[in-house]
Amino acid sequence: MQNDQDYGNKLNPAWDEKGLITAVLTDAKTGLLLMVAHMNKESFELSMATKEATFWSRSRKKIWRKGEESGHVMKIQEIRIDCDQDTLWLKVIPMGPACHTGAQSCFYRLVEDGHLVIIPKDKI
Repeated sequence: MQNDQDYGNKLNPAWDEKGLITAVLTDAKTGLLLMVAHMNKESFELSMATKEATFWSRSRKKIWRKGEESGHVMKIQEIRIDCDQDTLWLKVIPMGPACHTGAQSCFYRLVEDGHLVIIPKDKI
């Protein structure tokens, strides 16, 4: 049986019990996975209005625009939502490194045999 959540054209994000939705960000040009963050309704609406990735910071417990301190803004090119509307995919143009560590992507380490191995920058 089909339902509007899965097949319809009405935007109806499935916020979790904390009012959040997961957002996955990739580089719009290269497809590189940059980061994963969370949005609440306000940060999602700000992201759509400004075309700059804005999140709910669970650690700071406040709205956080990516790059507000570093200048490494994520310019949104496209927003997609998955079939059951519980995950967002933002294709962005990064204005600098995605990671607070200065790495191009937050996913700069491999897990091998229970240990972390840093991926060389030219291999990310």
